[in-house]
Amino acid sequence: MTEPRTPAQVLREARQKDSRDKRARVLSVVGQLIADDEPVTFTGVARAANVSHWLVYAEGVREHIEAARRRQGRAAASGARAGAKEPAGWKLEKQLLREDNRRLREEVERLKGAVRRSLGQQLDQFGAADLGTRVDELTTENQRLQAARDNALAQVRELTAQLSEAQDDLASARLTLRRMIRTENTS
Repeated sequence: MTEPRTPAQVLREARQKDSRDKRARVLSVVGQLIADDEPVTFTGVARAANVSHWLVYAEGVREHIEAARRRQGRAAASGARAGAKEPAGWKLEKQLLREDNRRLREEVERLKGAVRRSLGQQLDQFGAADLGTRVDELTTENQRLQAARDNALAQVRELTAQLSEAQDDLASARLTLRRMIRTENTS
């Protein structure tokens, strides 16, 4: 007869199973990205597998991602030499740009509709003499808001790039710290 498991054992086993499942999901995503000829990046794999950035840099997982990236790099280099293929990152970049363009077009249309509705309401309130002045004011305000939106979008892009770089730096620092601790503990 086996002894009953303690809550700590049950929890440990559940965490181990969860860890195995997440690692398997990461490896599956890497395989799928390669099969779809999509670029393999640490951030992209973490996002697609719905796991933390830490996990994709962990030993036993990082090596698979790095190997996939090397294979893609060699394939991209040989494709570039042959002149038959775009670099792997361009496909993703074009897709992201298309999505941004679509989203921005929708935003512009939404804003135009809001301006039309606002102008219609204001036309009802003002007399004919005030309309020309009010249209000029609104046009100036609209231009100011569009410039502010453009500046905000530029800041978002810059901050997104900085965040991505900081996340990569943080993951590398964590990995280095773990190695130092492991080395210190084995000494």
